[in-house]
Amino acid sequence: MLRTLIQTLTLISIGCISLHLHAADVIKMDRIVAVVDQEVITEQELESRISTLTAQLKKQGAELPDETILRRQVLERLISDALQLQYAAQTGLKVDDNQLDKTIERIAEQNKMSISEFSDALHQDGISMRKFRADIRNEITIARLREREVESRVNVTESEIDNFLTTQSSSNENQDEYEISHILIRVPEDAATEDIQKTKNKVDEILAALGAGTSFAKVSASYSDAPNALEGGSLGWRTSAQLPTLFLDAIKSMQKGEVSAPLRSPNGFHILKLNDKRGGNSPLVIEQTHARHILIKLSEILSENEAKLKMDGIKERLDNGENFEVLARQFSEDGTASSGGDLGWVNPGDTVPQFEKAMNELQNNQISEPVRSPFGWHIIQVLERRKQDMTKEAARLKARQEIRARKADEAYQDWIRELRDRAFVELRLEDKFY
Repeated sequence: MLRTLIQTLTLISIGCISLHLHAADVIKMDRIVAVVDQEVITEQELESRISTLTAQLKKQGAELPDETILRRQVLERLISDALQLQYAAQTGLKVDDNQLDKTIERIAEQNKMSISEFSDALHQDGISMRKFRADIRNEITIARLREREVESRVNVTESEIDNFLTTQSSSNENQDEYEISHILIRVPEDAATEDIQKTKNKVDEILAALGAGTSFAKVSASYSDAPNALEGGSLGWRTSAQLPTLFLDAIKSMQKGEVSAPLRSPNGFHILKLNDKRGGNSPLVIEQTHARHILIKLSEILSENEAKLKMDGIKERLDNGENFEVLARQFSEDGTASSGGDLGWVNPGDTVPQFEKAMNELQNNQISEPVRSPFGWHIIQVLERRKQDMTKEAARLKARQEIRARKADEAYQDWIRELRDRAFVELRLEDKFY
């Protein structure tokens, strides 16, 4: 009887295999291509992102790397996004539907469409509004996460600005701006001699490909470990202050269109291409904002929810016509309370990103909803705006912005690398694909 049962099960199994083989001709089953902590990335997600990115690159006229390399680059980006979104969820960072709706409305307006027309246009491109909303929510979440974890913690000291301006005034070349592209081949800090040699061999392959006439953008997409590899490695226009000394020393003597020799740094090997160069002496006209605010700080005594409820009560009183200056004197925990919360004329970069973003979205005399920053909860009112042609102040402001941009970019890359190092990541693509 046992033998009969085994034979029966075997026949059923053979039948199932046959059925499965026939079905495989019609339906391709989804599968896991990577595990990122407690979540997975499926092959459908990977193929969808590749399809979207390929369409974008073709529209831009960019050359596509080989399929294997493209899959690897896109998978790495999906892993990076997944890690950031998981961290955002774990730390309570969310994008509410109201903010998401406003963002999509602005995107539709920029394309001169109504929401209905925009939805139809997406459908024609094979994208559902539901998928588009999810993608935009993720983009906003990652942008806010970067602001919170990196940019809000970047500090530019007055001595750094002084040193920058001193160096700039003593060297005319620091007035120049450079448009460059970049290839990075990472080398771990504790890499063995054998691994370093493999990396050097990879650098030699890159130089050979460039020497054979392959475009820098395609080589970047095929080999670079930098986050913008698929965009051809373009860093856009950078002033001298925004470039590491290693890069600046290399490109100062380069001609337009020239590619540098490999440059070694603690991160690995870099190859640069100088696309263009221009003088940076044009005057800087900035928009200043005259604003005031009310600040409620968080403390061991006052919790997040209590501070928010207190601020909601203040906002309700403002909405009912009470005087902003009087309420600021009464409730604000900022040093400006005695002057009714008046911040004077605020320049770009003077405040933390969360505060500046909310302030920039206000019209004159408009009062914001409660805004969260590293300092606590704010209510902001814009009184007026003006465009100002700055001289010494402008040079100082520009120096602050450039130094902040450079430090924030470096800090963000370090933070992403630390996030990846702390995570469990398992790749399940076949060798032929990865």
